[in-house]
Amino acid sequence: MSGVEKPALEKQRIDKWLFFARVVKSRSLAAKLADGGKVTVNDLKCGSASHAVKPDDRLVIDLDRVERVLIVRAIGERRGPAPEAALLFEDVTPAPAPKDTGLVPTHGGRPEKSERRAYERLRAQIFDRD
Repeated sequence: MSGVEKPALEKQRIDKWLFFARVVKSRSLAAKLADGGKVTVNDLKCGSASHAVKPDDRLVIDLDRVERVLIVRAIGERRGPAPEAALLFEDVTPAPAPKDTGLVPTHGGRPEKSERRAYERLRAQIFDRD
């Protein structure tokens, strides 16, 4: 070793950063996201995979079912394990809106035993009046 340290990177391509941060499974998928206009950097649409990101940039990534909001905290050097990748960003995605809590069970499918018995009691009160 020569004792000369490698200078810290200040910027990185968006496709490499998304891959290193484990937002997507492959770099080609990251490039498709960026080229397809699914990534916004500091409120500006990212037009290409070569767009540079730096620490403190705010990314909005439109994935299939979720829109993630990330703040870049560091530039990655490799695609490492998940705990290492988690140090590259801060997730500030807003919590989803609470689901409607109506009278209809939201779990779907067959009602539970207690729900069936409550339904039968209600039905008896309504229809079995003499």
